[in-house]
Amino acid sequence: MKKEKNATLITFALSWVGRKNKKALDKAAKNCAKAEEETLRGILTYAKDTEWGKAHNFEDILKAKSADELFALYQKNVSVQDYEDLRPFIERHKNGEENILFPGKPMIYATTSGTTKDPKWIPITNAYYQNIFSKMSKLWLYTFIMHRPKAFWGKCVSIVGKSIEGYAPDGTVCGSVSGVTQRDCPEFIKGLYSAPSEVFAIKDYTARYYCLMRNGIEQNVSLLITANPSTIIELQKNVDEFLDDYIDDIEHGTLSKKMNIEPENRAALEANYKPNPKRAKELRELKAKYGRLLPKHYWPDLQLLTTWKCGNTRVYMDKFKDYFPEQTLHQEFGYFASECRAGLVMNGADDTVLFPHNHYFEFVDADQMESENPKYLQLHELQKGKRYTVYITTYGGLYRYNMNDMVECSGAYKTIPTIQFIQKINGIVSMTGEKIHEKQFIDAVTETEKEKGEKLQFFVGFADIEQSLYHLYFEFQNKNVSQSFCDDFVKSVDQKLKNENMEYKSKRDSFRVKDPVGHLLVENSFEKYKALMIKNGARDGQFKMNLLMQDEKRHAHFKELVRD
Repeated sequence: MKKEKNATLITFALSWVGRKNKKALDKAAKNCAKAEEETLRGILTYAKDTEWGKAHNFEDILKAKSADELFALYQKNVSVQDYEDLRPFIERHKNGEENILFPGKPMIYATTSGTTKDPKWIPITNAYYQNIFSKMSKLWLYTFIMHRPKAFWGKCVSIVGKSIEGYAPDGTVCGSVSGVTQRDCPEFIKGLYSAPSEVFAIKDYTARYYCLMRNGIEQNVSLLITANPSTIIELQKNVDEFLDDYIDDIEHGTLSKKMNIEPENRAALEANYKPNPKRAKELRELKAKYGRLLPKHYWPDLQLLTTWKCGNTRVYMDKFKDYFPEQTLHQEFGYFASECRAGLVMNGADDTVLFPHNHYFEFVDADQMESENPKYLQLHELQKGKRYTVYITTYGGLYRYNMNDMVECSGAYKTIPTIQFIQKINGIVSMTGEKIHEKQFIDAVTETEKEKGEKLQFFVGFADIEQSLYHLYFEFQNKNVSQSFCDDFVKSVDQKLKNENMEYKSKRDSFRVKDPVGHLLVENSFEKYKALMIKNGARDGQFKMNLLMQDEKRHAHFKELVRD
């Protein structure tokens, strides 16, 4: 009875704050264009006295008398930016300078991979975190209740990053925004999480997954949150391998000594464990009945699962489609990146409602991606069924920032267009968030070529989403190179990619991206491939190809060019 009362109170509290923020969204949805104009004016006013704002004439832009004039002046005074354009200004913030891109300094930096070895440090300002991210998170939790009223009647297994991963030179924390959000949430919300924050500080991924599931499988879980659906696969693999160890730990209130866990994290976790022979008995009985235990067996009351479902991630869902109870709703995670939380899924489907009252959006029709002078569209100009590239302006110091994402307009929430993520663009390949830039791959191969002393005639790489690994194809000038040498070459390329790209290293270390596979190509492989393409209609003078792709049609041709 007490448990149900607590669940009712938590649901009421989350619903109360959620409805408040939904009203703000619904107000913006009455006139999307007006909301976008007000947001851009708000961001420019916020930053007009900063070094960046003065250099780009924000005060003059704000004198615009109409939305169209405002947009035209903004586009005239501020060119499209990528991270490398902003890096020098962010570095100054990191070294303690204030009022460069935005007023004051950021509260935290979110780190993610970029085109160079140095990661991107995305500033999260107090204005962005408190006025936008925090409010959107409350509405996000409310969407769970909208679709599954008992979403918070049990525990929540939520996979987040470390709240503190390091520090900028001036002492500002860098880390995971999701980790900070979980760390700083109200105490009544913290009580919902199945695992304490120390779990996410464990470096060894097998041990981290073990602790997540050792904690989770002991409890009645009603909500499962993880952006990457590939994580679901890895968590279940951990269950398959260590179920008997979980049960023994649960029975005795212990934490397996087999796991490589830092002493301070182990001590913090063990302090919370108590013997639970009743649950251990239940799990043994379930194992005897079903053999392989799946979430539908150990979490029969699971109400909602939320992961990315769009883009490349769809393939993972086929792998766990029978894992969960019938009542479990699988909700799209939404269009969400380190740079911004652009919107939320509001309708229980896969469509992200972009938030025009929190961010300013621009788009370019995908057909104009290669144009020297593309037409930049505002949010209200999107058309259903068409694909676009995305540019954002935020309260976090990002101005006309190229997200390198392709999205499709899928419909509308009142006057606000909805979108679905399609893929990364501009030479970026990503199966499950690793975001490898073609340049990083080329550099890794070139460095390995010098290191190993065998020159290449040609090379190319393909992402294999079905197997969650990369196939790397090489034609060496030395025709006597063996497969074992090729395998060693691939290991070196793999390690260099890990060193160069923090997201790739994370996905490799956590087993979400498997070991790459090397293949030796026949002599004159590129020439043979080019001849085939020209025969199929490609123009000789305009023929070009990327060296890192996710393209099964092209991949199939190179499979045919592998040396016997």
